[in-house]
Amino acid sequence: MIVEAVLGNLAELTEQERAGLHLERVALSGPELRKRVQRVVTDHGTELGLHLAERRELKDGDILHREGRNAVVVSTLPTDVLVVAPATIEEMGRVAHALGNRHLPAQFLGPAAEVAQLPGHDGLMLLQYDHTAEAFLQETGVRFARVERQMEVPFRHAEHTH
Repeated sequence: MIVEAVLGNLAELTEQERAGLHLERVALSGPELRKRVQRVVTDHGTELGLHLAERRELKDGDILHREGRNAVVVSTLPTDVLVVAPATIEEMGRVAHALGNRHLPAQFLGPAAEVAQLPGHDGLMLLQYDHTAEAFLQETGVRFARVERQMEVPFRHAEHTH
């Protein structure tokens, strides 16, 4: 079967609509979420070819196929990340400058974001795991944790020149 378009997302369905669905899941990692053309296999062994016309990243819960009460949906795999919780704005500036020079893609979460290992923070910086970044954070004494986290948006490198 060839999938050419995403039919919606589970989050857009009512609780009643979701309750009756039988789901087959396609587990994808960050880089796979950005591919328009690929071959995937569901957790039930169903093989699908993705040939998406629209250029967009797949998200957790995206519906790839639906037939009656059966649906094939995307399930994002957790990513190995460093979650950084600087204590001050000065510390955040130093960390962002040092790690920015390494051109590591980053994402930021506000004070309401919960990470069990880092309670009581003013905001978080998330990086894909990198051993040199981890060593830097250890050396500088910045509070951080290495965790497996399901990312809402996959990491991507920003285009830049020097």
